Amino acid sequence: MYYKNCFLQIKLIQLRFTNNIVMEFRVHMFLLVTALFMLRISNAAVDVDDIRIDYGISALNRSSFPPGFVFGTASAAYQYEGGAREDGKGPSIWDTFTQKYPEKIVDRSNGDVALDSYHKYKKDVRIMKKMGFDAYRFSISWSRVLPYGKLNKGINKKGLAYYHNLIDELLAKGIQPYVTLFHFDIPQALEDEYGGFRSPAVVDDFRDYAELCFKEFGHKVKYWVTINEPYSYCYGGYASGLFAPGRCSDWQTKLNCTGGDSAIEPYLVGHHQLLAHAEVVKLYRTKYKESQKGEIGIVLIANWLVPYAEVPRHQYAAKRSFDFKFGWFMKPLTRGDYPHVMRSYVRNRLPKFTKEQKKLVKGSFDFIGLNYYSAFYVAYDGSLKTARPSYLTDARVHQTVERNGIPIGPKAASDWLHIFPIGIYNILMDIKKTYNNPVIYITENGYDDQNNASIPLKEALHDKKRIQYHQQHLSFINLAIKHGANIKGYFAWSLLDNFEWNSGFTVRFGLYFVDYKNGLKRYPKMSSRWFRKFLHRRKH
Repeated sequence: MYYKNCFLQIKLIQLRFTNNIVMEFRVHMFLLVTALFMLRISNAAVDVDDIRIDYGISALNRSSFPPGFVFGTASAAYQYEGGAREDGKGPSIWDTFTQKYPEKIVDRSNGDVALDSYHKYKKDVRIMKKMGFDAYRFSISWSRVLPYGKLNKGINKKGLAYYHNLIDELLAKGIQPYVTLFHFDIPQALEDEYGGFRSPAVVDDFRDYAELCFKEFGHKVKYWVTINEPYSYCYGGYASGLFAPGRCSDWQTKLNCTGGDSAIEPYLVGHHQLLAHAEVVKLYRTKYKESQKGEIGIVLIANWLVPYAEVPRHQYAAKRSFDFKFGWFMKPLTRGDYPHVMRSYVRNRLPKFTKEQKKLVKGSFDFIGLNYYSAFYVAYDGSLKTARPSYLTDARVHQTVERNGIPIGPKAASDWLHIFPIGIYNILMDIKKTYNNPVIYITENGYDDQNNASIPLKEALHDKKRIQYHQQHLSFINLAIKHGANIKGYFAWSLLDNFEWNSGFTVRFGLYFVDYKNGLKRYPKMSSRWFRKFLHRRKH
């Protein structure tokens, strides 16, 4: 199975380098070594306690990457912090969503306690330091510092104190904070008042919140992210209703939504996210960048999309689908407007930028964060041409993880996650070519296991497939750098097992195992030992 997947990857690489025999040979050799490694770790008996074991990856180490390349882990406030009602924190839409619609979470769980990082952050920072990570990407809970979402309705000083303490602890251990301002959890008060990101009123409130953070933390934080995955927020919250606030068209009965419009709201929310992002970047550049000497960007998600068959209708479908997901945000950020294909298919349901807004949005980043996990096959679906309008059908494509019964790559725990490491290389090369090679950080990349309470702890710590996943993706990132992609860092998702949105605690992405039944104790998995060795190894 592993050989079959690698040979598929070789075929795809050949298509990209048919006119470069030397490059083709090098890539063939790279993938052959990769295939042998995958086979070795999948069949070998692995000793989690002996980090001296090489596992066949001695050719790749920290020194394989350029000087200054950053290695870190990533998290989000709702998934990690807990303390949902402590010290004056206000509710976010995820607090409300998980309480009001527990059936939309696979195990009916929530983030009320999560990993209790609100109290255990010092221990978690010590783990990062021990492993050798340079950076930690985390998000600030908007409703923890502004319980009602608005500056004029009161600042929660205890909330600010928590983030000061976390940032200070990181810096004391030599770990650089990368701070995300919005990671899906808008204050419920703003959702109640005007519909959150459905309203342009959110732009001013988001700017005020961001300015509070710049004033409070900007002398210590040098890397800011405005918004995490605007696509996921639009799709999950307003097209499918699977994420908070759980809105979608009521005629989409299988999705069990009680309010919303999947034909209008996803595009409106995306539009307001872009405007809010751009206003915050303008604010930072105008008032804070010179004195604080920081950088600011946005995080986008991208999965690699493979045509279901090498025929024009499916090739165009894959390209169109990529524009409906990644280009939806990347094109305005780099060119000032939405992709032409979206305007052609969505027409007047897609909001329009004014001339001033185009200027505001275009170029509004110092770096792009890229979250990559997996790949999908995409096929043209002509039947959707006459379907009721919805973001879910507008691109007229069908997305799948199998072709002729064969999965696109080895499956992880989640149905949507299959190992396809060449996808990250293809996306990075596409961004380099299409978008003038911007500065990129890989801000999330990870693999999940099933949370199986019936297996012994020792077995749960043997996560050899996670090692395979990270090693493979780091190898292709390294290859992309050698081919000119402007990549500055890599953040694994995630340091710890955590609350995974609508999957709850049913899957585990962590390098550390969290015992949810016994005080949330953290245990190092084999992958954490692999990373520790990787980060401390140098070329000889």
